[in-house]
Amino acid sequence: MLEIIYQDEAFIAVNKPTGMLSVPGRGPDKQDCCLARVQAEFPEALMVHRLDMDTSGLMLFARSLEVQRNLSLQFEKREIHKTYVAIVEGVIEKEVGRIDFPMRKDMEQRLPPKHIVDCVRGKKAVTEWQVLERTATTTRLALFPQTGRSHQLRVHMQSIGHPIVGDNIYGTAAERLMLHAQSLEMRHPLTGEPIRLECPATF
Repeated sequence: MLEIIYQDEAFIAVNKPTGMLSVPGRGPDKQDCCLARVQAEFPEALMVHRLDMDTSGLMLFARSLEVQRNLSLQFEKREIHKTYVAIVEGVIEKEVGRIDFPMRKDMEQRLPPKHIVDCVRGKKAVTEWQVLERTATTTRLALFPQTGRSHQLRVHMQSIGHPIVGDNIYGTAAERLMLHAQSLEMRHPLTGEPIRLECPATF
């Protein structure tokens, strides 16, 4: 079973490991996934949002259709504040920054799926960042996505010349992608009270 970060009568939050699919893929070898493992213990669990296979960290699962609709709407309206932690290549001198580059899927590359910055045909994508720590060759960042495009954080960091360490699509492959969904701030779907979930990165 996955590590459970939070659970109550409304929803479950787990720590998805890197390398695990969020939902089943095509073929019998891609059926093991975060959703299947959660449903093995909580059969009523419903998907709320996804993480890239290589990204670890917080994922939410609703325990009813009502809660699924509530949480999905909070994501859609950008009322859920997400914080990721990443280690990127190179040393970033500034302390904070904002990346506002539209993105779209790269239709010329099917496998693995890839996304690119496109200021003409892309959809709006915004990421804010803050430096947490520097080494001689890398920078540890807190990333705050203001939109929810696929591969957004990976593409945005590559676009400013600092790909995420271990990114086999947009940077240099390594043991793992150094990207982790660390915290979520939202309203509880039943009570409306503010709630913050934390799942510290292991790297």
